[in-house]
Amino acid sequence: MSYLDKLERLKDLIRSKKRLIVSFSGGVDSTLLLKVSYDLLGDRVLGVIVKSEVFPRAALESAVDFVRKEGIRYEVSELTLLDDPLFSSNPKKRCYHCKKHHIRLIKSIAEQYGVDTIADGLNLSDLGEYRPGLLASDEEGVWHPFVEAGIRKVDIRDIARDIGLDLWDKPSDSCLATRIPYGERITEENLRMIERGESALKKMGFRHIRLRLHRDIGRIEVTGEDFERVLEYRGEITSRLKEIGIKYITLDLEGYRSGSMDGVL
Repeated sequence: MSYLDKLERLKDLIRSKKRLIVSFSGGVDSTLLLKVSYDLLGDRVLGVIVKSEVFPRAALESAVDFVRKEGIRYEVSELTLLDDPLFSSNPKKRCYHCKKHHIRLIKSIAEQYGVDTIADGLNLSDLGEYRPGLLASDEEGVWHPFVEAGIRKVDIRDIARDIGLDLWDKPSDSCLATRIPYGERITEENLRMIERGESALKKMGFRHIRLRLHRDIGRIEVTGEDFERVLEYRGEITSRLKEIGIKYITLDLEGYRSGSMDGVL
């Protein structure tokens, strides 16, 4: 089945909903879902952006800019995760506890608006990854329309490109907590260090970037083609990262990869 056929299947599924809330982060997956839903349902769809300590400020601003530009109804709701030791202690099921808080907050908003269905941007390509948050979503009854329509990540990018979304090739992102090894406590301080460090690296032109924080060691992940650029700018990179409190800076020779902290599982 072509991605265009899958898009039609997705549209049919969305049309079947009287009202819909989309959990919206501003990434390509949830952006496509929210855009298609809005085009079909208009003001019967609401985008909910959950602001928390692990959501980068730049991502929040980008998400809000998109819904405002498109004229989509939205709400920004704040969630405090660090008060929960089941999250802040950074266990291997951290994502499960985070997602539970996340979805329950959105469900409280859904009740206020009388909306029965909460949808997210999970797609078939996500199902082979370690995602304890998926169990929490399923337990809370979240709808995964991309999965039901048979849509994979490559389909999402193709569809987003075809309908004119500028972020169709935007690199995948994840919450800031994924940069910290399991078992090391998540704090406001180390989250902000990671956020500031990745922001500095992105301003230098690195698109696919992760800054993993191992206590006082910053481990940089970039694609293999960017290795030479890291070495070229090593003086500036070292200076900027030390300014924010990282003592030792390393380049991961395995390169950029999603979920590199999951290797211990």
